[in-house]
Order: sequence, then C-alpha cells, then structure tokens
Amino acid sequence: MSERLGLTVTHRRYVPYSHAHYAGNLVDGAYALGLFGDVATEVCIRTDGDEGLFASYSDVQFRAPMKAGDVLEVTATVTRVGTRSRTIDFAARVVCRGRPDKGESAAEVLDEPLVAVTATGTVVVPPAP
Repeated sequence: MSERLGLTVTHRRYVPYSHAHYAGNLVDGAYALGLFGDVATEVCIRTDGDEGLFASYSDVQFRAPMKAGDVLEVTATVTRVGTRSRTIDFAARVVCRGRPDKGESAAEVLDEPLVAVTATGTVVVPPAP
C-alpha cells in the first residue's frame, strides 16, 4: 500500500466556450469538481485496478475564476491510504488563458499557473480479493 501514498495524477483540459455560464465567460465551480472526479477515477485505476467511487469532499476552496478558453491542469495526490478508502488532495490550475483583448482567438501561457480550485476528497474502492 505504501506505493499508493504520494501518487500524483495530472490531467489537462481545454475549457470550451460552451461551458461559459456567467458574464465574462466565467465557468461555474462545479466544472472543476467534475474534473476532480475524472482524475480521481484514474488514481483508483492506477492504485487498485478499479474505478472506485467518490464518497465525499471534506474541503473545497474556490480561489480564482475559471473562464472559457482556459487550459486547466488538474492534479490529484493520494495523501492517506486506508483499507478501502483513499484521501486525495486536488488542485485545478489555469495554465493558459484566452486574451480576447489581443484578438478573437488570442491566448497565452501564463508565467505562473493560477490556482483556481483546491479540494480534499475521499474515494472508496472494493475490498481486495
């Protein structure tokens, strides 16, 4: 089980304009939670050979806006391993952002990623055979 502790999985995702929900092309925070579920699924597959189930969040912090046109980097790191449960720390960072002020399709890589959402969650997996 010790090889599970500290495992980090990273996904990157472009946020399509169809997900803009508010003025200024803002995307709702639930978008990041969906991505956390995706990356948690890969963690469970890698650690336990099963997709697992998301059981709960113990903390969610919305720290900065996510916008349509962003490229998000989402990470999940296993911080605790129980018999059937795993505690995972999540972060969604904006690594690229659209620049409509410079042109319709202009965008840039951010010098420093912008931490948009952080969370801690628990997943459960079936008992070992």
